Amino acid sequence: MELVVQKFGGSSVGTPEKIAHVASRVAQSAAEGRSLVVVVSAMQGETDRLLGLAGAVAERPSPREVDQLLATGEQVSAALLAMALKERNISAWSMTGGQMKMRTDGSFSRARIVNLDRQAVENHLNAGHVVVATGFQGVDEEGNLNTLGRGGSDTSAVALAAALRADECEIYTDVEGVFTADPRICPDARKIDEISFDEMMEMASQGAKVLQIRSVELAMNHNVPLRVRSTFSDDPGTLVHSEDDTIEKLVVRGVSHNKDEVKMTLRQVQDQPGVAARVFSRLAEAQINVDVIVQNTSMAGLTDLSFTVGMTDRGRSEEILSNIAKEVNAEGFEVDDCIAKVSIVGVGMRAHAGVAAKMFEALHQAAVNIQMITTSEIKVTCVIEREQTETAVQALHEAFELAEPSAG
Repeated sequence: MELVVQKFGGSSVGTPEKIAHVASRVAQSAAEGRSLVVVVSAMQGETDRLLGLAGAVAERPSPREVDQLLATGEQVSAALLAMALKERNISAWSMTGGQMKMRTDGSFSRARIVNLDRQAVENHLNAGHVVVATGFQGVDEEGNLNTLGRGGSDTSAVALAAALRADECEIYTDVEGVFTADPRICPDARKIDEISFDEMMEMASQGAKVLQIRSVELAMNHNVPLRVRSTFSDDPGTLVHSEDDTIEKLVVRGVSHNKDEVKMTLRQVQDQPGVAARVFSRLAEAQINVDVIVQNTSMAGLTDLSFTVGMTDRGRSEEILSNIAKEVNAEGFEVDDCIAKVSIVGVGMRAHAGVAAKMFEALHQAAVNIQMITTSEIKVTCVIEREQTETAVQALHEAFELAEPSAG
């Protein structure tokens, strides 16, 4: 029997009516003879509501208690969906992270999955149940609830699919798949039928929010095929899997952008060994991810060091940089919160010269100024002014001919 893990996000289970719709979809899959594990997120807006409650009773809520609180959101969704399935004569069994013995590393609010006792889930699958599992949560060695961070339900679903050796992991959301660019910016953006793990990783890291980056990394490491589909249509969606000859033929797969970034600059620091190591070691210790890094040419033994971090890490990054600036006798540091990143992604870039030059020319023709650049084998990213994001995305989408053929 085919085993499939299906994950439904908050927008898919946001109301009792939507939960009923999901139950009908799951019931149809079960009727087709599939063995199913269904992972659910909290109802749309519920996590923010719970965080608001925490903030209303405590100025600095305990991280442990916040995780205890937030984990209830997924438990509500799982129980309601199991009830709705039983109404449709489908044998369903809801399970929490603890009941699945999903072991996490003890890091509150951003835990990582250590291991999973597959037998706990398989017992119910073998009994003929549709298992409805809570996403976003696990339990550490001391029995504390840990949440996996925003988008962690995707990671939960992939971890279950890997542990159970599922045939496929389907991620249901409110869009029909992965597109060549954000359709809100490029109305002629094309849905991508197939995309490689590497490409999806890069697109997710650069702002494409359809999949959480950790889930893609986990799927790639365990070779779990992912399929991104819409809860509200029968479109087959986008298959994310290992690259093949068909995927490699396309030079640029898509254009992604991210406005949730800030640029930090350490001004007039001594250009000597150890300074960069000190900065980025401190940021790493604080679990802050750094992306684009640029060090200016040294003038009179002094240089500027710039890098980008996510908006949510701004406060901690400023505190760290402030301390380091004093330690290394820098002139100071600056924060620019009016920047964005725009990227082109494609595994075919490995074998094609001139892709970056074409990108820079397209941005030049669109009068978009480039502040910083970073590259990998399959990605080129430029930091630009945030107000020019839409212009840049549209220019690149057109330059690399990514639109639907019928759109011209």
